[in-house]
Amino acid sequence: MVEVIDGKLVAASVIETVKAATAALEKSSGVTTGLAVIIVGDDPASHAYVGSKSRMAKECGFKSVQHTLPAETKQEELAALVASLNADPSIHGILVQLPLPKPLDSEPIIQSILPEKDVDGLSNVNAGKLATGDLKTGLVSCTPAGAMVFVRRTHGEDLSGLNAVVIGRSNLFGKPMAQLLLNANATVTIAHSRTKNLAEVCRNADILVAAVGRPEMVKADWVKPGATVIDVGINRIAAPERGEGKTRLVGDVAFAEVSAVARTITPVPGGVGPMTIAMLMANTVIAAHRTAGQVPPKF
Repeated sequence: MVEVIDGKLVAASVIETVKAATAALEKSSGVTTGLAVIIVGDDPASHAYVGSKSRMAKECGFKSVQHTLPAETKQEELAALVASLNADPSIHGILVQLPLPKPLDSEPIIQSILPEKDVDGLSNVNAGKLATGDLKTGLVSCTPAGAMVFVRRTHGEDLSGLNAVVIGRSNLFGKPMAQLLLNANATVTIAHSRTKNLAEVCRNADILVAAVGRPEMVKADWVKPGATVIDVGINRIAAPERGEGKTRLVGDVAFAEVSAVARTITPVPGGVGPMTIAMLMANTVIAAHRTAGQVPPKF
C-alpha cells in the first residue's frame, strides 16, 4: 500500500515546534521573534497569501508587521523600507511578496535584504551557503526545505546509497532541492526539459522530485517500484466533469497511476503546498535564535 503524505499534518507539527521554540526564546532571553512582510500593489492572490502568512506569524507568537504599499511605489522607496527593516533589531525576518508590480525590479530588492533576515532564502549569499553545504548559518528556500522534511521523515537524515532525481532546475526550487539532497549524501541527478531519455533517468530514482509545471507529466512507467515521489507542481486544468468552465488542481505527477507503483507520494493539493508557510515560520524562528546567540530548533 502506498503512503500518501499529509502535508497539512506535517506542516502542523512544524508549526507546533515553531510555537514552542518562540515561547522558549522569549522566556530565556526576552526576545520576541519578529517577521515583517512587504506587499506592493493590489493583486488579490498576493494579498490572500500575505494575509495567511501574517495570521500564521501571529499564531506562532511572533511580532508580525505588514507593510502594504501602493502599486505606484518607486524602487527607491521600497529599497528605503527594506533598509529600515534591516536596521530594526526587533525584526528577524523580512519577506517581500513576489511578483512585484511593474516597473519595480525585484532582484536588487531581494539581494538588499540582510542574508540573516532573508527568511525566503532567495539571496545569493544564502544560495551560496547552501551550495557549499553551510546549513548552520544559511537560510534555505522554504519550498525545498519543506519537501526535504518529507524526505527525512521517510528515509531518515542520511540518504547514503540512494539515488535522487530532481526534474526542474529553477533557482527557486530545483537547484536548492538538489543541494539539500546532496548534503544528505544522496547521489543526485538534476533533469529538465532538455534531458534525453527523461523517463529512463527517472526510473533510476529512489527519490523522485517533480517541479516542472507540466500537468501529470510523470507517468507510472517513469517511476521505480517502491520509490518516494515528491510532487511540487501546481497546475490548473479543465474539469468538465465538475461542470462547464470548472477547473481542478493537479501536480506534475499522474497521481492515481503513480500511486500504484510508488511507496510514498505527496498529493496535490495538500502535499508540499502547506509546508511553504510552515517553513517560512521555521526560518524566522531560526533567524531569531541565531541573532540571540541561541541554538535554533531542528525541523
